[in-house]
Amino acid sequence: MIDDDVRRHCREIDACNQRGGRMLSIVDLIAPGTIGPELAAYSLAAIGRGASFLVGALPGGAGKTTVMGALLNFVPADVELRPADGTAAIQHGLGAREPRCCYICHEIGGGPYYAYLWGAELRAYFELPAAGHMLATNLHADTYDQAREQICGDNGVPEEALRRMSLMYFLAIGRRGVAARRRIVAVWESDGREPHRPVFGADGAGGVGPSALVSAAELAEARRAIDGLRTGGERTIEDVRAAIVAARAGR
Repeated sequence: MIDDDVRRHCREIDACNQRGGRMLSIVDLIAPGTIGPELAAYSLAAIGRGASFLVGALPGGAGKTTVMGALLNFVPADVELRPADGTAAIQHGLGAREPRCCYICHEIGGGPYYAYLWGAELRAYFELPAAGHMLATNLHADTYDQAREQICGDNGVPEEALRRMSLMYFLAIGRRGVAARRRIVAVWESDGREPHRPVFGADGAGGVGPSALVSAAELAEARRAIDGLRTGGERTIEDVRAAIVAARAGR
């Protein structure tokens, strides 16, 4: 049964869709190998605890928004998704005494596009975690250094604010026969105090390394939840979100 909270949540994910069709769920992304089950479990545990995240890939059409949308389903049940669609929305989040929200920047970039942020607006956006909120966004960057240069170098976001972006995922496009294969090849993690460090290897083949955000017990619990989603028949973002919320409520 899909309740109104799940529908509202998934409508915000759908609002990120720029290419038509349905937004894909984590189950959809595991099937072709875009993300492995262990990395999906790590993501479920970390984002479920309130970790902000971004998804990077240099070329357009690499699947940044698709991956961001699937990961948004891991946000805690009591966190509302909101678009960071300009200065007024961001300032409201910085000044209001309200429940924690996850503010979605559809892309870090210039131009008159919905929920794209650059310059002063982006600097203000990166202050939202200090007010208790989560962030989710994507940008054109293949590596941590490229992302850091755009955010801190081009936009003047302070290093301490960058560290509040707990997770940075990076995608690559390869080939399997004639078909393009998209996969997450690296993930960088920060606990908000220390600089980011790689927690998932650049070759995409290894497991998740030691984490400052997720304990071994939390990772094991999340892995059971991911395995349950894969065998439970859920596929759409609505069904997957409902299953995740129900599982967390039943702990």
